[in-house]
Amino acid sequence: MSGDRNISREVLEKWDDEYVWHPFTPHSIYREEEPLTVVAGTGHYLIDADGERFFDGVGSIWCNIFGHQREEIDAAVREQLQHIAHSTLLGNTNDRPVILAKRLVELAPEGLKKVFYSDNGSTSVEIALKMALQFWQQEAGGDGRKRTKFMGLANAYNGDTVGAVSVGGIDLFHSRFGPLLFETVRGPSPEIYHRPEEKSREQAEREFVENFDRVFDKHASELAAVIIEPGMQGAGGMITYPEGFLRHAREKTRDADVLLILDEVAMGMGRSGEMFACQREGVNPDFLCIAKGLTGGYIPVAATLTTDRVYEAFLGPAEEGRTFFHGHTFTGNALGCAAALATLDIFEDDDILAEVRRKSEVLRKYLSPLQVDENVGDIRQYGLAVGIELVEDKEKRKSFEGAKRIGMKVCRAARDRGVFLRPLGDVIVLMPPLSITDEEIELLVDAVKFGIKEVLQ
Repeated sequence: MSGDRNISREVLEKWDDEYVWHPFTPHSIYREEEPLTVVAGTGHYLIDADGERFFDGVGSIWCNIFGHQREEIDAAVREQLQHIAHSTLLGNTNDRPVILAKRLVELAPEGLKKVFYSDNGSTSVEIALKMALQFWQQEAGGDGRKRTKFMGLANAYNGDTVGAVSVGGIDLFHSRFGPLLFETVRGPSPEIYHRPEEKSREQAEREFVENFDRVFDKHASELAAVIIEPGMQGAGGMITYPEGFLRHAREKTRDADVLLILDEVAMGMGRSGEMFACQREGVNPDFLCIAKGLTGGYIPVAATLTTDRVYEAFLGPAEEGRTFFHGHTFTGNALGCAAALATLDIFEDDDILAEVRRKSEVLRKYLSPLQVDENVGDIRQYGLAVGIELVEDKEKRKSFEGAKRIGMKVCRAARDRGVFLRPLGDVIVLMPPLSITDEEIELLVDAVKFGIKEVLQ
């Protein structure tokens, strides 16, 4: 039965309802919203249990960057299976993670010299937080007793483990877990669309930076690190930052000797038009967290990159206990690292970064006519990542009532034009594979236009 590919959609849906608890899913209305039952994928398309094809407009939640059944990655995983699927990295090593670490360091911003592996974006952030806290306790002449707090931004999402939730700032996701969380210094959100009517965008952007500085300056002496999602606050609603903010934050943290953690789980791995989003502003962080697209969306592998300065604070005789006591069973998984190495080859062989920069402008061109739609309040784009915010009243920037689930209805309607999307509330998210064609960009945007028209007009 484990190999049966002929189970009907009706049976699969029945078992799905009976046995599976889905993430970020309100199950009381799950079946009403007609979820896909995916049984295959080829190229940039998902195939459901009825054999219908849908363009994967969110890259299987932001991780599938070169499509499904990509031959180079398939071949790398098959080849690795002829050797070994997994061996522990605890006190031992394996050739695939060693080679991958070398290549990541060669691609990363200057100064990032060490790679610590884990399984997903949340754990990559958790590792950075724990490393930063322990670093200040162990650095020669450090003031670890004082530097015990972290600064995150309002509206941030850094994952679902306890540390990542603590530095996150989305009340809907995080508030009910308060008893589990540690205290965090909370900076402002770069969300400026819903600003007071009398305030211009430029004024709101300046105010965001000023408020960041005010909070940071007040707490700098007690901060172990600041954590930021470069480029966009992803799950917070696809929110972009003022131009130059990341570079400004790096200067502030460097001057105060506060560590900077960059969560590039969503916007790293080419999405911005650079391999890592921070490279667009020439920023070199103390920690860089990557996952999702690292393996082309094939296998859960994440990495936390850091500096020699951080690493050296953990060195010393074993009996001193300076070791970083953290690890995961599948850390440095050989199959995943093989997939990641093939993914990096595709970046190089197909000149992906230059193509992403070009395609970003193609996408911008196709999106431009949507600006005048009466229910499109804001279009926020960062490379091949887009958030289209739908509103009830454009002039007043008034949102729809959440219970109407307008965003989900628009995405469902887009499926009638052969495109699968998943929104963030009433923000329609476009996170297509980086290898999307110009024709597929047109298909993607046309499906969004159709969905908006069907639901709202």
